[in-house]
Amino acid sequence: MKKLHDFYFLKAKKEGFLARSIYKLQEVQEKYHIMKSGDWVLDLGAAPGSWTQYASKIVGATGRVVAVDLQPIRCSGGNIITLQQDAFDPLPEGLLPAEGFQAILSDMAPKTSGHRELDHMRSMALVEQALNTAMRLLTREGTFFCKVFQGKDLPAFVEQCKKAFDVVKLIKPKGSRSESVEIFVLCSKKKEKGE
Repeated sequence: MKKLHDFYFLKAKKEGFLARSIYKLQEVQEKYHIMKSGDWVLDLGAAPGSWTQYASKIVGATGRVVAVDLQPIRCSGGNIITLQQDAFDPLPEGLLPAEGFQAILSDMAPKTSGHRELDHMRSMALVEQALNTAMRLLTREGTFFCKVFQGKDLPAFVEQCKKAFDVVKLIKPKGSRSESVEIFVLCSKKKEKGE
């Protein structure tokens, strides 16, 4: 049985974050600096909002985090804009920075069925839509960081990412439970179309 109140769960509670998943993003940020002060960040599937909370601290008062989810997002702040809608619906006018977003994050996961292959396929469908969104809305040289469930279609997805970004890494953060099938794909330095 899973230890529900594990180290990261308790740490998040103590530090005022909405979910243990914040530490996965923090680890990647500290190692790869995927966001910086003044950036515009799009957080897809943001609820309950721990990645949004963390990103808002990094981008600071001059940056913005646009957080989107069908579920309510339970955080707010002067540099946070929350939208309760499908993550892939068009963003309202005024929320698209002229140059594009510097970073797009996706911690989205399907409702799991317990059937590993089916869950993998559903996860792939989400992450492919997230990649399409990143291709449309990221600035050149921008960063896309997403969660996906491991399975047979992951290598093809990584190849797709390599066509669009100069640097693609697979990462299993310490905050991921060891038994979890989740893995994260970090894509940086978005190429110009046609490069």
